[in-house]
Amino acid sequence: MAITRRKFCHLAASSYLAIPLLAQAHGRNDNSEDINAYPFKHGIASGDPLNDRIILWTRITSPRQEHERIAVKWMIASDPEMDTVVADGIAMTDANRDYTVKVDVHGLQPGTVYYYKFHAMDYESPLGRTKTLPVGDVERLRIAFTSCSNYPYGYFNVYGMIARRRDLDVVLHLGDYIYEYANGVYGDGSAINRIPEPVHETVTLNDYRQRYAKYRTDANLQAAHRQHAFITVWDDHEFANNAWSGGAQNHNPELGEGNWKVRKAAAIKAYLEWMPIRQVDAEHPTRIYRKFQFGNLMDLLMLDTRIYGRDKQPASPKDTATINDPNRSIMGAAQESWLFDQLSESDNRGTRWRFIGQQVMFGQLHTFGQPFNVDQWDGYAANRQRVLDYIHNQAIDNTVILAGDIHSSWAMDISPNPYDPSAYDALTGTGSRAVEFVTPPVSSPGIEDPVKAAKMAAFVRSQNPHMKFVELNKRGYILLDITHERTQAEWYFAETIKAPNLNESFVTAFKNMAGTNRLVPAEGPSPSIPVNDTYFNQDENEVEEKEREKELTDAGEQGSHYAGSESTSLRTP
Repeated sequence: MAITRRKFCHLAASSYLAIPLLAQAHGRNDNSEDINAYPFKHGIASGDPLNDRIILWTRITSPRQEHERIAVKWMIASDPEMDTVVADGIAMTDANRDYTVKVDVHGLQPGTVYYYKFHAMDYESPLGRTKTLPVGDVERLRIAFTSCSNYPYGYFNVYGMIARRRDLDVVLHLGDYIYEYANGVYGDGSAINRIPEPVHETVTLNDYRQRYAKYRTDANLQAAHRQHAFITVWDDHEFANNAWSGGAQNHNPELGEGNWKVRKAAAIKAYLEWMPIRQVDAEHPTRIYRKFQFGNLMDLLMLDTRIYGRDKQPASPKDTATINDPNRSIMGAAQESWLFDQLSESDNRGTRWRFIGQQVMFGQLHTFGQPFNVDQWDGYAANRQRVLDYIHNQAIDNTVILAGDIHSSWAMDISPNPYDPSAYDALTGTGSRAVEFVTPPVSSPGIEDPVKAAKMAAFVRSQNPHMKFVELNKRGYILLDITHERTQAEWYFAETIKAPNLNESFVTAFKNMAGTNRLVPAEGPSPSIPVNDTYFNQDENEVEEKEREKELTDAGEQGSHYAGSESTSLRTP
């Protein structure tokens, strides 16, 4: 039963916890004696929305004694003023979960915007906004997706760009949310004061926890999480470079990095603690493949092509016997069977689109007649063929594959053999069984020289007739605009990552008309959906005050680390 905010305040004040409710505008006591005591330094988040539930997340930064249990009050309401609370409760956290808090709130209404807050240690968190998934007839969806955020390599302006979009139904992150490297190995943050913690490579549980904690101090990352629900999967750098189920290229026991199983377990535990993800199977924490239904318009199947069942990568692109071995898999037999079942179930239910969100490029990327990167599906050609054969044999149309990992932008038709003109026609798209969109990174590097990047992109296009768009230099995200008639993907690029800057530019768009399974250029960006939400209508003076407060908070914890603007993302783009 819904309760008013006044009643909630009374209940909170009279409970044995006696958690005070504080000034909403600033999230702390006006008489606070120490800004460093603020416990919500890593922000708040929501994720894994279903039609009746959602995960709420925060982390308590506590000056108290380690191992002390801390009570955290949470509340979720149907209005940004928090006058009508629809659910609330108390969660306990401690050092065993790195003082993170995850609440799976049930009993919500489908397709509904909600607002939430946390209260702990005499402080109130910022206000968060989230949304449940719709049911029944759904006319249109707007989804942003990205991947590959490298903290020392540059500012997370892309997250700020995503946060500014009012009309998103959800945000997808396809992995490499963090990077495991020591500072200076793959990005040196010294010049821009973005040095990761710990400064050495992450190997232990404490290492991974510290790395997530440092990333989560970024104001643009916090803003994106605060304003939109996320659906995420991990890739290799949440573990170590080019990971597979039994090891990784960047894991070396001889250098003191220990047993891979121990490191993998530590990375998984930290990920599940720090990300707003619902654990699918408590007895099998490596399983994160799962399904999300968006009414009759779309099913989203999130895969793990990295850790769950991946066999070791081939030694080289010339190792054709390994690449074409039918006994090898990029996802494991159980997940492959699950994928096929879900594709058929979705098609039989009459859902218009089937989106597959996963880590690495699915389509072929060849240069000089051989695979360019065998860490992608090109290294698991037999597994890819099984997927394409299943789609074809079951006559399943409207399959859209999403990927990240490669730090660049791609759009392509998906055919079993796009290099055979008798099997695939690049002009008409005949022979294509699905389409794929690959997102640019948040900050990780592609080809940094734009002239060289353009030349390489032109060369790649000349070698791969199924590719409709290739861009190898810019950072950004893809906006998906989905209707029953078509799916449209739009690329938005950041102006820079070398300085705080939320300017973005629309670059190109491609669409897949329902039933065609091939890409054609779109006429331009799709119109936004009007959103009447007072959550976004912040007073400019209040915004500036919050920005100054955020800078002071970060300065107290991290010296001169750039805090950005906590509320800049609330402004209309």
